[in-house]
Amino acid sequence: MQILAISTPRTVQEAELLQRHHQLRARVFSDRLGWEVLVVDGGEADVFDQHRPTYILAVSESGRVVGCARLLPATGPTMVLDVFPALLPDGQLKAHPAMIESSRFCVDTSLAEGKGEGSIHEATFIMFAGIIEWSMANGYTEIVTVTDLRFERILARVGWPLRRIGEPKKIGVTMAVAGILSVNSEVFLKLRPGGYRSQIKSCLGRVA
Repeated sequence: MQILAISTPRTVQEAELLQRHHQLRARVFSDRLGWEVLVVDGGEADVFDQHRPTYILAVSESGRVVGCARLLPATGPTMVLDVFPALLPDGQLKAHPAMIESSRFCVDTSLAEGKGEGSIHEATFIMFAGIIEWSMANGYTEIVTVTDLRFERILARVGWPLRRIGEPKKIGVTMAVAGILSVNSEVFLKLRPGGYRSQIKSCLGRVA
């Protein structure tokens, strides 16, 4: 399993991986979680996919997309501000140029590869490390995101605690909360699993 970062696809293979990532989003957010999201031709997408985000993908040895996240500069259109202002103090986000938003994070936990004895799939740790590595390589120091309380507990358990910027509120069927995650080499090295492979040109050097 390895990490890729794709914005505008440069090859047919990258375009295919992005399509598989939209299909993974549909399986997780629509089929499994029952969110009210738009699914067309088996793939989930929304207006924020039109703002040239960077997608962090975890890809298995067979070419299957097993994890994904969408990253957008927090100073531009973001889900946290434009879709979930109720989760922010006074509906405002104190964004700055070194803040990135992460959204549409998901992992295919049914994959046997990377499923160990622990309750957290290895692909989750690979995705965490990939998001942090890309963020550091591009000058970001903070990640803002909206998540549910279950995933907030997972972040705390692995040692990457979410700093809440508002109180949790029920959004649809989910108790959601907005918060900020720190980006630095210490947390990257803590979360990076053994054998982590990435095609991101990191400020830590190429990770083999």
